[in-house]
Parts: sequence; structure tokens; C-alpha cells
Amino acid sequence: MDVSLFIARRIRFKGRLATVSTAVSFLVMIIAVSVSSGFRHEIRDGISALAGDVQIVSVDMNWLGESSPVPRTPSYLGMLSSIAGVESIEPVVYRAGIIRSSGNIHGVMFKGTARDTLLAGLGISVPASLAASLGLSAGDDLTAYFVGDRVKARKFHVVSLYDSVLDADENLVIYASLEDMQRLNGWDSGSVSALEINLDHSHRSVGAIESAASQAGSIALLNAADDEPAVLASSSVSRYPQLFDWLNLIDFNVLFILVLMTVVAGFNMVSALLIILFEDIPMIGTLKSLGMKDWPIARIFLSAASSVVLKGMAAGNIIALALCWIQDMTHVLRLDPQNYFVSFVPVHVDLPLILAADVISYLVIMCLLTIPSMFISGIDPAKTVRAD
Repeated sequence: MDVSLFIARRIRFKGRLATVSTAVSFLVMIIAVSVSSGFRHEIRDGISALAGDVQIVSVDMNWLGESSPVPRTPSYLGMLSSIAGVESIEPVVYRAGIIRSSGNIHGVMFKGTARDTLLAGLGISVPASLAASLGLSAGDDLTAYFVGDRVKARKFHVVSLYDSVLDADENLVIYASLEDMQRLNGWDSGSVSALEINLDHSHRSVGAIESAASQAGSIALLNAADDEPAVLASSSVSRYPQLFDWLNLIDFNVLFILVLMTVVAGFNMVSALLIILFEDIPMIGTLKSLGMKDWPIARIFLSAASSVVLKGMAAGNIIALALCWIQDMTHVLRLDPQNYFVSFVPVHVDLPLILAADVISYLVIMCLLTIPSMFISGIDPAKTVRAD
């Protein structure tokens, strides 16, 4: 039997302050990691739904007019599908317009998609925030005007309202059917404004999105047929740099919180360990007089401290995961979407990331605890045994 572990099991830290402070530190760390991950998922999902992760458009794209379509099924479509992480390639038609309802006028972007068959026949889906500002509800009619070579008017029927994730941007986007927008532009079924490439969650990092855009652009450039128009491939990172910069800022803040909480927990444990060492000086002297070396004695106290850290870690993780589950189910904590882009505090439990944070924090704390354990080497067994 390992003597150090045997003795460590019989050492108890007096008071629960060390365990509680460690639990609080891990609680804050896990919540910070989950909220940061939640923001990344919500905002990147919102961007992907809004305009795709990679967008392929004509080099002469005109959002206001009816010119410059791209083929719905270009000759290189199969090659685009082979890019790592591609989940879907969606043909869409964009057209800027002006809507009017109950005397209110608003400039918007119509987006024709094939994903919702309920929108066929001049049906539209309007952001709830935009509907509120225009006094619209499901079932109402809405007149839109489109400026091109001549002004066109269309009367749409509001089929549904949707909650926008990226409220500041999406409140200008109204979804319509792909066929309605193609007819509005005078295009056949094989012409669209853009092809939007959506990536799966594991490929929505900045590097993966930029890489997919670069590959898509190269494929289109090198493999387009002679009669196909020149196109550009742009990433959501380049189209929404302010959102990705904001996510980077959140990640930096979370990193700061992780470091701070790890240091706080570490120094709380250092204080607790020093108290135990001072209280057990006679025992340390006795063990030294019996021939035990400094490191096995230090292992006694480090093992006891490790037990406290692990208990605090477990308690902090359990409470944090429970709070994250409650927030995910209820969205009880709300946010101003004008400032935070989402209307609630998003959480996403990324178990590998949480496990990595736990392991790294535990190792850092244990490294800090080796500092007070050096105190053992300065204890003179002759003096401590006589004092005892």
C-alpha cells in the first residue's frame, strides 16, 4: 500500500471554505464556456440561415435589378458538394424592395428560397420585429414595390412570422418562394441570384469557412463552362466581420475569466494547504524522523488537496450544467438584441471543451500547490519532535 495515499485519506481540511471557493470558481468557468459556445452557435446559425456560410454570386451582381443571374445547376455543382463540411447548397433569389402597410413604408430585402413550400403563391414570412413595426400579423396582405427598368408592384400574403436570431440584420429580410422571385425578375427556373453553401457545425470555425470559400472560388474559376458567367465566392466572415470580431471579443473575455477563476481557486487552495501544513508540523517532523523523504510527505498533502479540488470541481460542474439546462429550456435570462444580436442568453454545453477546461484548470491548481509543499523541506525534525 502507498503510505502517502494511506495517510492522505486520513487528513481532513478544516472548514469547507476551500471546497466552496473551488466549486464557485468551476461554476463560473463552466457557465462562461457554455455561454460563449452558445453565442457562437446561435450567431453562426443565424448567419448561415440569413445568407449561407459561403455565397456564390455573379461578379456583376445587382441587388436592385433583374440582371446578372447565375445558373441554378452549374457544371461544377458536384465539385462544390465535395468540399469538406458542405451540408447543403441552396439556390436563392434576392431582390430589394419597398413595402407599405397601414401607411408605414420600409426598405427590405426579399429572399426567394425553395425550403418552405407554404410560401408558394406570393406567400411570405416576415421577421416578428419588422411585423411589429409595421403592424402586421399572420394572414394580412402586404404590398411591395420593386424598382428596376420599371416599377413593379406585388401583393403578398403574410403566411407566418419568424423570430430573427440576428435581429439587427434579419429584420430587413422577408422570405418568399423561389418561383415567385424568379417570375418577378423574369427569369426561368434555371436562373438564381446566388448559390448559398451551408456548412455543418463542425466546419463553422473562421478558418474552415474561409477555406471553404477559397475552395469554392477556385472550383468555379477553373471548372466553369465557357457559357457560364464569372462568379465570386464570398464567406460569411468577410460579409459580417463585425459579428465575428464580436465573437472573438467574447472568446477573449471567456479566456480571461478562465485564467482568473483558475488563479483564484489555486490561491484559495494554497492558503488552505499552508494552514494544514502549519497545523501538522509535528506530524511532518515525526515522519521525517522515521526516514520519510520530503517528496513522499509532500504527496500526502497534495493528495489531500487534490481530493478537495476534485470535489469542488464536481460540485461546480453539476450546478453549472443544471443552470445551463434551465436557461436552455426556459430562456429566463433575456438580452437586448440590438446590443447582443440575440434576445436571450444562449447556452451550449460543449462537453469536450468543458472537459478540457476542467483538466487544464486542475493541472494549473495542482502546480500552484507545489509551491507551499516546498515548505516541508525546511522543517527540522529534531526541533519539531522536541516541541511535540
